[in-house]
Amino acid sequence: MSNAETVSTTAVDPSVAAASAQFLSPVALGLQALVVNGKQAHWHVRGANFIGVHEFLDVLVEHAGDWADTAAERIVALGLPIDARVATIASKVAPTAVPAGFTRSDEIVLAVIADIDAVLADLEAAIEGLDEVDLTSQDVAIEIKRGLEKDRWFLFAHVSA
Repeated sequence: MSNAETVSTTAVDPSVAAASAQFLSPVALGLQALVVNGKQAHWHVRGANFIGVHEFLDVLVEHAGDWADTAAERIVALGLPIDARVATIASKVAPTAVPAGFTRSDEIVLAVIADIDAVLADLEAAIEGLDEVDLTSQDVAIEIKRGLEKDRWFLFAHVSA
């Protein structure tokens, strides 16, 4: 018998892993949706602030992808799989506010902010729910929230007075 057969895939209690995955899965899926919809917005933004919004949307997409990876890898490190295929994302994440075609920059910014706010709501639920379940997973959610709130602020600056 090899060591791989006798060593558990994770040192985490299965109930802790399941609870952590319950809270982090919506975050990972929402962030993956933000990647796709943020790129859609990037390609179709028009008008005032075009360059600033267009370029920042690429930054947001990169960050969202990194954060989705962080949340998903935490779930996998706990010994559980995550289904983040496009069809699963489409069925489990609320529809995007990002339009399909060319859109003025102020409208695109507000649509992306609405999508960010949906992910932030999932993060808040994760932070609250993980408080007594798994502080390491909670820390992952807190760090993602910190960064996403900063990116939201950068976008909001394009439409605030």
